[in-house]
Amino acid sequence: MPAAGRRRLTLLTVLLTALATGALVLLALNFTAGEKKVQQQLPRLYNASSPQFERALGSLLGPGIVGGNEVTELLNGEQIFPPMLAAIRAARHSVTFETYIYWSGDIGKQFADALSERARAGVPVHVLLDWVGSAKMEESYLTEMKQAGVQIEKFHKPHWYNWARMNNRTHRKLLVVDGQVAFTGGVGIAPEWTGRAQDPQHWRDSHYLVRGPAVAQMQATFLDNWLKVTGRVLHGDRYFPPLPRVGTHKAQMFSSSPSSGSESMQLMYHLAITAAERSIDLSVAYFVPDELTHKLLMDALARGVRIRLVTPGEHTDTETVKAASRATWGPLLQAGAEIYEYGPTMYHCKVMIVDQRLVSVGSTNFDNRSFRLNDEANLNVYDAGFAQRQTQVFEDDIRRSRRVTYESWLNRPLKERLAERITGLLESQL
Repeated sequence: MPAAGRRRLTLLTVLLTALATGALVLLALNFTAGEKKVQQQLPRLYNASSPQFERALGSLLGPGIVGGNEVTELLNGEQIFPPMLAAIRAARHSVTFETYIYWSGDIGKQFADALSERARAGVPVHVLLDWVGSAKMEESYLTEMKQAGVQIEKFHKPHWYNWARMNNRTHRKLLVVDGQVAFTGGVGIAPEWTGRAQDPQHWRDSHYLVRGPAVAQMQATFLDNWLKVTGRVLHGDRYFPPLPRVGTHKAQMFSSSPSSGSESMQLMYHLAITAAERSIDLSVAYFVPDELTHKLLMDALARGVRIRLVTPGEHTDTETVKAASRATWGPLLQAGAEIYEYGPTMYHCKVMIVDQRLVSVGSTNFDNRSFRLNDEANLNVYDAGFAQRQTQVFEDDIRRSRRVTYESWLNRPLKERLAERITGLLESQL
């Protein structure tokens, strides 16, 4: 080969090597589990009924717990979407909306139309969509909203300067209208969340309507990511009006992000599990506890806490997570945990009820992706009456579920065991 040809081949080899090395570095950066993982040492010093429990969650992890709120559960799309759309259509001062899933379909068009109409009427409308979660959204919706004056941003849209953060998604679901009424929970904007969970094409989920002082915390949680993406600060009476007491519920909006404390959401869950004295009820769309979380659940069972879980059954949107979840069930079942697989449709709820006292609802799944990789937001409500109502909802879900026994888990098919082994290698990303 001529010398010039060898030089070109050497240069091409160097370039390809550099590109491959760069790709591997980016892959490694994106597949690390957020911040450095620290094994928490969490002694049990008090129970969930102790005033210190609320002080810990309100002071150690913040923000503070505020009284005077009214929180109302909304079950499935039939109850969820009408009040959300009505609130948007009634907006007079501002709309802030952040969501992970926004796909094509009639419900997506309804939201695009409502947001656009308010923007044309002169109301400031700010929409933050996750770049990955909104990939199935029709471009015409974006065009309509932008032409109407809606300010739309995509969270971690690929750019050369953020390739190392592509694995960090915003999974938060927040809608705040006029700074006075807010919604959070598990739903995405897609046909799967419409209806009443009547068949496998319409999922089971819960969302929550909030009024009162906690709405300001929910607004601040939206603005946290809006500021990260745009650099623009939204403030003033349009976004933070005076908020009188309207109910009896004490609440706080709890959030986490790899860029500002990815451990805090997991620590909140760990504090609640450690403080539990009587019961932990978990509605969990994706349940893949890490070693420490698994240990804390086992410790709770050992001291007599009743633990019940409702999780997806036959109908699931990810067999990978289902297999990884099932692999963790054996010791929990043997120690007395009750695990139920929801029958009628995909189960997408994310609710934790501790000792009929604390209810935590929002976007957070019980897995490593939520605890370490995603931006998440949960509303914690401290009220016995509210907890009792959510327990009734939980037990209605149990009645539509099949209980998994330790014996049936032991006798699961070989192909399920093999799938569990394989998915175990991906635990840090699930």
